[in-house]
Amino acid sequence: MTVTNTAAFAQGMALDVCLCTAAKTSYGDGVNAVLLSSAGTNGSEYTHVAALPRATVTATQVQLYAHDGVGYWFIASALMPAYTMAQTTACVPTTLAHIDGTAITEFNPLRLQPGWKLYAAIGIALAGGVVVSAQRKDY
Repeated sequence: MTVTNTAAFAQGMALDVCLCTAAKTSYGDGVNAVLLSSAGTNGSEYTHVAALPRATVTATQVQLYAHDGVGYWFIASALMPAYTMAQTTACVPTTLAHIDGTAITEFNPLRLQPGWKLYAAIGIALAGGVVVSAQRKDY
């Protein structure tokens, strides 16, 4: 993006999703990580990242990685509580936060530069899977 003193406005918005089923037990590689999102041409801001199980789940770690084309950087995690899937109960989403623990929001977005990607993973395998979603603004 050309550097100017003109305000940068979002050029598009998207909801990205992926399905994680395999357990990821290492934290420095892409094994069992699933592509969630690719940053836009001029970078992207993520205003919300959350996970929701599609089946009964034991407590598991939800993981988020930034990928620069070479390395996988473990940047966020959250504990998804155990939950028994039933049509008579609400399935509460697990939200992910920045590495410092602050919430990823419209006012405190996760920023990703051009060429980088976000990958998601879970700590314990789940055949039904865990859906991870990210709300994204491209610049």
